[in-house]
Amino acid sequence: MNFGILLSLPLAEPTPFFELSQGTITILGAVAVVILIMLSAFFASAEIAIFSLADHRIGTLVEEGTPGAETLSKLKSEPRTLLVTILVGNNIANIGMSSITTGLLGIYLDPGQSVLVATFGVTSLVLLFGESAPKSYAVEHSEPWALRISRPLTVAKIGLYPLVVIFDALTKVVNKLMGSSGEFENAYVTRSEVEEVITAGQRAGVFTDEEHQMLQRLLRFRNRIVKETMVPRLDIVAVEADESPRSAIDICLDNDVTQLPVYDEVLDSVVGVVHIHELVAATQTDEPQSLRTVAREPYVVPETKDVDELLTELRKERERIAIVVDEFGTTAGIVTIEDIVEEIIGEILTETETPPIRWLDDRTALVRGELNVHEANQALDTDLPETSEFETVAGLILAEAGRLVQEGEGVYYDGTRLVVETAGRNRILEVRVELAEEETASGSDETEEGELEEHSGEI
Repeated sequence: MNFGILLSLPLAEPTPFFELSQGTITILGAVAVVILIMLSAFFASAEIAIFSLADHRIGTLVEEGTPGAETLSKLKSEPRTLLVTILVGNNIANIGMSSITTGLLGIYLDPGQSVLVATFGVTSLVLLFGESAPKSYAVEHSEPWALRISRPLTVAKIGLYPLVVIFDALTKVVNKLMGSSGEFENAYVTRSEVEEVITAGQRAGVFTDEEHQMLQRLLRFRNRIVKETMVPRLDIVAVEADESPRSAIDICLDNDVTQLPVYDEVLDSVVGVVHIHELVAATQTDEPQSLRTVAREPYVVPETKDVDELLTELRKERERIAIVVDEFGTTAGIVTIEDIVEEIIGEILTETETPPIRWLDDRTALVRGELNVHEANQALDTDLPETSEFETVAGLILAEAGRLVQEGEGVYYDGTRLVVETAGRNRILEVRVELAEEETASGSDETEEGELEEHSGEI
């Protein structure tokens, strides 16, 4: 046998078990691309729907027994793992879609053309059907969509777990190299964000002006101290311990109050507090009673105490008034539950009281000297300084002037003119606020502030 001839014969190519036609490959590839687009849309919408849903809302859904809420809560409890799962699934879908499309187009076009068409074609498909449309839907239907996809997303999380673990570890390494902890599990809503939401709600008409002001006061309430809320010493209506209950009743009626601090000789020595009901009861007994026996033990607090803590204590002790002392032990003022409540709901005026702000015209207002600067800024839309050196509009004028000011004198600040309207007993009682003209240029503002420093607050 001639082995040379046998070796020179060509080897027969192996016959495949089955051979797919070009049309079949195209159909299968198109189906795969459609499925991958759906997966891309699923992961993209899941990210928006779940992460835009607040944790407290998910907790409420769990308490109500809403189907899918428990699964959703478990997913949201591990936000890092959830985010990596969504990103891995989304990128697998998008990259797979691009690869398959490039291969399909390579059958009909040359390599350069297939890459170009696949790049722009897949990008358009992903942006429209894999990103824009599903994310818009998820924003509009975040809660029902998040509940609906929670179980499928849990299945995807289990299936992609090996890749999730790898990329999660790599992400931590990259974050450490970039100087970031990458920890967002403990993310929280800040007070400033809440204030921005409240302000946006007021602009959009969700909150009325009164509701907006009340919510703003409620946010400030936790940061208030007793010194900022109390009735100052000069305004305290009190009675000496040696006076009779009948005299104390007359003082209550003359000053429109229901409770009186009782002091021994000087106001720094408060020995008790009496209510008008107790005074009336004392006058109806056969035996004469003194205020010392009628008065209750005073509830004394420092002026640096937080207002919210004081409110809790007063309610617990069933007290309605507290005596405020400064660091030297002298009486600085008094504070009642009504004063504390006014910090939230605003001023509660009696028939004889005037409002803290009265508008004289569009750009002029008359304010009380004891009005808090922050409240003045909010009500008048001004930018007066808020520092620890003073709390009230009167304190601002005294700080800027550097001396006691008389009626008709005042100061300028940032174009706003503050004029002492009424003064007495070394106190500024009322201030006329003349707002800056809207067309006032920044250059003139700087000049006015410079003149204030030169003239020590004199007009």
